[in-house]
Amino acid sequence: MKITDVEAFVLQSPFEIADPEGSEEARGVKHCMLLKVSTDEGITGWSDIETAPHVGKAVVDAPRSGAGVFEGLRELVIGEDPFATEKLWDKIFRGSIYYGRRGVAIQVLSGFDIACHDIMGKATGRPVHSLLGGARREKVRAYASTLFRPTTGAIENACEFYLSKGFTAVKFGWGVFGQDFKQDIQLVEAARKTLGPDVDLMVDPGWMVKRSAYDAIELCRALEPFNIFWLEDFLHPENYEGYAKVKEAGVRTRIAAGEQEATAWGFRDLIQKGKVDVVQPDLTRCGGFTHARKIAWEAEYAGIDLCPHAWLTDLLTAASLHFNAVLPRSLFLEYNVSDNPMLREIIENPVELDKDGFMPLPQLPGLGININEKAVKRFSVNL
Repeated sequence: MKITDVEAFVLQSPFEIADPEGSEEARGVKHCMLLKVSTDEGITGWSDIETAPHVGKAVVDAPRSGAGVFEGLRELVIGEDPFATEKLWDKIFRGSIYYGRRGVAIQVLSGFDIACHDIMGKATGRPVHSLLGGARREKVRAYASTLFRPTTGAIENACEFYLSKGFTAVKFGWGVFGQDFKQDIQLVEAARKTLGPDVDLMVDPGWMVKRSAYDAIELCRALEPFNIFWLEDFLHPENYEGYAKVKEAGVRTRIAAGEQEATAWGFRDLIQKGKVDVVQPDLTRCGGFTHARKIAWEAEYAGIDLCPHAWLTDLLTAASLHFNAVLPRSLFLEYNVSDNPMLREIIENPVELDKDGFMPLPQLPGLGININEKAVKRFSVNL
């Protein structure tokens, strides 16, 4: 089997990005990138990629430079075997090394790696979790991943909605959080009171708000009465020393970080220098399944937890389900609850939450997700 083409699709939502004004659901991202890898046997693999889609498409479509280190992804992989994931990972990493190594180049490489695993599963008739070493569980507990609402009343209404859907864990993030410290605490308090003591609550205060380690320690201690499961990504992603200071201050709350991190060696630095309790590799940013497995080894060796970041379409949801299934210990599946037809209508068989708040593992070959290519074309931007 040989790769014959790699296509990047930039999708555009009919809605603009805006924080919720009340308890309504956010619309999510304005643009989304999909990657399709085709083979000479008619089998295709897909992935979404959480990146700047227009920039990602340029990485895929860039022509061969001749220097061997400025190459576009398509030029590097045409004619290659999609089963050769380790070889291809290294070839793409080295072939983009003068403009890559992190950021959009590694993100496009990540999506390509996921798509190759999708192809491998379809070609062998096996789900991706089987290729990763075998599932340890058949379902994973999901948490609703959403934005903070602007008032305590809106937070309460949103929590009641997620409870009615069957979620047993909720994460609020970004939105108005960080604008007013007292309001921040009141919003979390309202969420805890509405969800009750048995529903796990996570908080993502957003690293775009400039905080010192001192500020973060103060925030952790102010939130401790509400028993949040973790506080995530509250400092700049490069600020490993700041994360370590927060941990060394003796805060009770778990510290989670890593959705912007990439490669196994990048996560080794985050783990060893940042001293976090939970790492959150995003499969479309960290290096795909090929490096996620290595990151899992780093986390297991350090004695900390790993919970994948997964906030885009059901392609990433499914990929993260497969990855969660093979972990020695699985915490949660992040589920993007945003109200966005661009993200929903391109999927023919969406994942579904069961009555107990779990999502079952896809059992169809590959990722187990079918793409509606007519919907992809409908949302695509002609570039």
